[in-house]
Amino acid sequence: MVSVGDDAPDFTAPLANGDVESFTLSETLGDEPVVLAFFPAAFTGTCTTEMCTFRDRLANFEDVGAEVYGVSIDTPFTLNEFREQNDLNFGLLSDSNREIIDAYGVSMDFADLGVYNLAKRAVFVVDDDGEVTYAWVSDDPGVEPDYDEVAAAAEAARATSV
Repeated sequence: MVSVGDDAPDFTAPLANGDVESFTLSETLGDEPVVLAFFPAAFTGTCTTEMCTFRDRLANFEDVGAEVYGVSIDTPFTLNEFREQNDLNFGLLSDSNREIIDAYGVSMDFADLGVYNLAKRAVFVVDDDGEVTYAWVSDDPGVEPDYDEVAAAAEAARATSV
């Protein structure tokens, strides 16, 4: 699993932002930190709550110059529908080939449900140099991150880049 101090694994993935565009992490890094919020599946209870909480608190991240992206294995078309139904105001990255969750070490199975290789609920903050400055991973998909802690980590990552 990726840890604080590691270089964030670079990736290119479809970005669902109302349209579908290509997103490459290294090309996005600049003056602001990037928050990658991994979630197991769109349209599920806790995942919807989490993404809506990021939506409701997006100003906290924008105030410190951070960009938030949700990451799941859903297709970009599913993610665009999820964005629309929940009025999400940030992009969602489609990892349907599961390369990102494997690179970040946040893959999990729900074997009792016959569902394999989903994203764990996890949050990483990546600074402008591509270094992971914050990492939170839960083995319990029903647990949400500490949003204030994530915002503080994004602010701290921004402070080191200015």
